[in-house]
Amino acid sequence: MEPEPTSAESPELLCQPRLLPWSGHGGKPCYLITDDQGGPVSRLADATESIQLGMGRKLLTHARELLPDTPRGELRFLAERLTEALRDALRIAESRGQRLNRLN
Repeated sequence: MEPEPTSAESPELLCQPRLLPWSGHGGKPCYLITDDQGGPVSRLADATESIQLGMGRKLLTHARELLPDTPRGELRFLAERLTEALRDALRIAESRGQRLNRLN
């Protein structure tokens, strides 16, 4: 039986881009290409994702409490923040899905 290839033997596994949880200029996606999964930018991205998901949870809770009796102006502000939180959550889901697919 042949041994499994190590990361040094399969560089294509190491250099897969990671979609980062923030946008570049003009809203373009940002990617990280590294062979160091625990590097500083990877850790920053993990922390940012955690913060963004936490903010989304708080906004959703706030929306559920606020929506029944909210004037229109406040609804627009809430809708804008919820839209931002959903955008962030979808970017995180896409990034994590890409990374999971690489492991399979």
